[in-house]
Amino acid sequence: MSLEQEIKLQVTQADSLNLQALGWLTSMLKQDVYQQHLLSTYFDTPDKALMTFGVGLRLRQIGEQWLQTVKCSGQANAGLHQRQEWEHELGAPVFDLERLAETAIAPLLEQAQVWNAIQPVFTTEFERDVWLLVLEADTVVELAYDRGEVRAGGKQTAIHEIELELKHGDIEHCQKLADKLKAALPLEYSNISKAGLGYKLSQVTDK
Repeated sequence: MSLEQEIKLQVTQADSLNLQALGWLTSMLKQDVYQQHLLSTYFDTPDKALMTFGVGLRLRQIGEQWLQTVKCSGQANAGLHQRQEWEHELGAPVFDLERLAETAIAPLLEQAQVWNAIQPVFTTEFERDVWLLVLEADTVVELAYDRGEVRAGGKQTAIHEIELELKHGDIEHCQKLADKLKAALPLEYSNISKAGLGYKLSQVTDK
């Protein structure tokens, strides 16, 4: 289990951002920027038992890699998201129940009527540019620039955002970076996660 701390910034224009044009940002790079294609499926019961319990469950594919992730709802304020997270690599897109039993979802595994009702609720698919940055005081931050969409029940909504995840060091330095990016680019702080977007969209399709 780890405590995920990240700052989320929503892009307020349709056009892609040119982050490479920010010389002060590229000067912080620890390694070359690289790209990923991420396809994730989020699971819950028809009556949203997991959401009610305060946990999220997803399977994510990154290239040939599969990841199983459990996240607690945590808290979000002024774009800063803080929540507990359990992530494990899988050999195939099938849940590892032993690993899940070590997470916050464990009490629901013991309720057969809940676990047997688990089904896909929505998916996210997006392109991600990954920037690993070194800030002051040896603070390391992963900047993820995501473009894609959330899909549920034949409907979709756009994903266009920057996430700044603290990997090491002081969250205050991460916040300073977020403020500087917000001043330079068409960005707004966002308290809504991708899962939050998906649940909102799925509730529309349920009606």
